[in-house]
Amino acid sequence: MTPDRLDDLTADLDPPFAVLDLDALDANADDLVRRAGGRPVRVASKSVRSRAVLRRVLARPGFAGVLAYSLAEALWLAGGDDPVSDDVVVGYPSVDRAALRRLVADPVLASRVTLMADSPEHLDAVDAVAPPGRRPPVRICLDLDASLRAGGGRVHVGVRRSPVHDPAGAAALARAVHGRPGFVLAGLMAYEAQVAGVPDAPPGRPLRGLAVRGVQALSVRELAGRRAAAVAAVSAVAPLGFVNGGGTGSLERTAADPSVTEVAAGSGLYQPTLFDGYRAFRGRPALVFALAVTRRPAPGVVTVAAGGWIASGPPGPDRSPRPVHPAGLRLLGTEGAGEVQTPLRGPGAAGLGIGDRVWFRHAKAGEVCEHVGELHTVAGGRPAGAVATYRGEGRAFG
Repeated sequence: MTPDRLDDLTADLDPPFAVLDLDALDANADDLVRRAGGRPVRVASKSVRSRAVLRRVLARPGFAGVLAYSLAEALWLAGGDDPVSDDVVVGYPSVDRAALRRLVADPVLASRVTLMADSPEHLDAVDAVAPPGRRPPVRICLDLDASLRAGGGRVHVGVRRSPVHDPAGAAALARAVHGRPGFVLAGLMAYEAQVAGVPDAPPGRPLRGLAVRGVQALSVRELAGRRAAAVAAVSAVAPLGFVNGGGTGSLERTAADPSVTEVAAGSGLYQPTLFDGYRAFRGRPALVFALAVTRRPAPGVVTVAAGGWIASGPPGPDRSPRPVHPAGLRLLGTEGAGEVQTPLRGPGAAGLGIGDRVWFRHAKAGEVCEHVGELHTVAGGRPAGAVATYRGEGRAFG
């Protein structure tokens, strides 16, 4: 949907606000399922952060389960008589004692939520809250480090996640889980961030793209063998209910690994700017936000209120929101996107007056929802109502 049309549909709204194009969301969801090649897609809630949107996506064929980013969030999504999902895997280890107490106090929640572990110390954290004989069994997913290591460990490509890197380490942790009362070994995850989250065709940087593609090809080959060996080693200890891998940027390659039973994705639903630079897919930008012009400090410059919606990760220009309408606007290098105001320069400023809007895309997906209480949805060229974000429901998860 064009920004001009969005201006018409949202004329009564005062910025800042965000708009979700449901037609684009649905098209992106279909494309994720196509790219997953028959593997079920577990929705990464960190990249969505709206229960209504999660429900919409999970109701579509090809999607199953949630990959949450905190235990407190997982309990919220899995709780009650009408849970968002009854299959929620927490993507990161948790030492949140209050959330752990809630988990072990409710057999239903304990059956719906799977904790992540990469060390016996994560099991200790559960036992410290409630010993095995006084709680239901707790489901555990092992986190296998998927980074590429070379040169005897001197070179590390990927994120710093689990210390469990090789099949022997995975099997040792599996034995620690399986042999310990009060725990059930449920699955294994290996997230290849260096493939799933690094664009292989960054705009205007062909040499970097070539280098990234070479490293990613090497990493995919290395991980395929190592992950298969780890799955075999762990399965010799206890059967695995699932093996999860991948992300929006790597669905085809991860799904091609026979040892993987499901893939994860979330960012591709909204298609933020960091995911514009992939050769394998072209998503439709589904989520945009509007800010109001409040100053004209100089010829060719306008200032909008707020705007400092910076994406997490290594600081840099690619983490800043991108003005997309009117065309011909850019951030000032000396100020960037500010918490209370953001100046913009360029030919697009000439036609803007006080009170006019500038539309932006965020660098990441769900982080937009930390700044707004609702997403104003459109579908078929018409307003389709507003849905609450986590923030709008009074929830914030670290």
